[in-house]
Amino acid sequence: MKKTARKGPKSTAPTTGALLPLLHAIVRRDLREFVVDAGMTALADVLEQERAAACGPRYAHQPERHAFRAGHATGELVLGGRRVQAKRPRARTVDGEEVTLPSWRAFSSEDPLHERALEQALVGVSTRRYARSLEDVPAGVRTRGVSRSAVSRRFVSATEQQMAKWLGRDLSEIDLVVLMVDGVYVDDHVILAALGIDAEGKKHVLGVREGATENSTACTALLGDLRERGMRTDQTTLAVLDGSKALAKSVREVFGGRAQIQRCQAHKARNVLDQLPEDLRPSVREALRQAYGSGDAVRAKRLLGNLARRLRDDHPSAAASLDEGLDETLTVMRLRLPRALERTLCTTNAVENLIGSVRGLGRRVKRWRDGRMIVRWTVAAVVDAATRFRRVRGATEGGMLKLVLALRGYDATNSALEPKVNQA
Repeated sequence: MKKTARKGPKSTAPTTGALLPLLHAIVRRDLREFVVDAGMTALADVLEQERAAACGPRYAHQPERHAFRAGHATGELVLGGRRVQAKRPRARTVDGEEVTLPSWRAFSSEDPLHERALEQALVGVSTRRYARSLEDVPAGVRTRGVSRSAVSRRFVSATEQQMAKWLGRDLSEIDLVVLMVDGVYVDDHVILAALGIDAEGKKHVLGVREGATENSTACTALLGDLRERGMRTDQTTLAVLDGSKALAKSVREVFGGRAQIQRCQAHKARNVLDQLPEDLRPSVREALRQAYGSGDAVRAKRLLGNLARRLRDDHPSAAASLDEGLDETLTVMRLRLPRALERTLCTTNAVENLIGSVRGLGRRVKRWRDGRMIVRWTVAAVVDAATRFRRVRGATEGGMLKLVLALRGYDATNSALEPKVNQA
């Protein structure tokens, strides 16, 4: 006899796999509420203990009482990037003055909110979406301080404090060996940034300066400010710059004869190639690469000179661009440093990476109000970028020591050439 199976209606009950995300969400919410509730209860106990320490045990007779209990008042504490309402135990001295409990003072501070607003902005959270980025609080807890205007005020306050502190730092403890300066246009303003490398190969953001253009006045003002804050200019320093004549002029004015200027090879190649037709650029690019990668300054200068002569008749502008400041593009090569360190110091890539952080953060701003706002955002970007700095390549292979010895050799030569001053 043939057996047939009767199919019943499909079950509509959710499977265990479908329930897991829902269960996880419930457990996560309940655990967070439990932790928050437990924390608030523990804080209330601590506050009550502090009030007991100030007022003595409840209902105890104390002839020499210094303070007494004064009930509770509604106050606000900082929790998860916002302010929440909580009951504050009160106490008054016998003279009627309010007693501030230490734990309440610590947990009601504005500083954590300022830091949270700054951190959220650095990771890309807009002021309008600030509230959505925070963890939920238990139902029934009244909150405040998550509106766009409140978050914006805290960000402005945090960056103002950061700017005042950071732009006034003492630089005398930095054993400066290499100085890199570059600029970036933000709206109608130019922001100049100075990056330093010490004798151990560690990078330091030295300062920033706002100006209308990248001229020698703004550059000299930046370097002068760094010198007033302790940057050493009495010893030979390697200055790695782009093709700007204003930067080179300012460095020479501030450092005098104690500046070895290295013109960025990447900028030089880009300036030459931009003045050539498309079909000629690959061959010229390869010739530049071979010259700058030769590792020998004499050979590189010969190759670049040959290239300039080939270009002079048909492309005089490109040839003139190549000839201009050619010797200064080979300064680092003459020092015969390890190849990794040489490649790092022959371009301004290190400071341009820093400038890239400024551009990345600035793209989130819809409207720049004034130059001070630009400086605040720039300082916030470079300080954040400095937390991810690493040593320059080649520093751990004896390259920085060799660079320092070479620069100190220039110091000895300059000292021998300086006129002697007779002392009576």
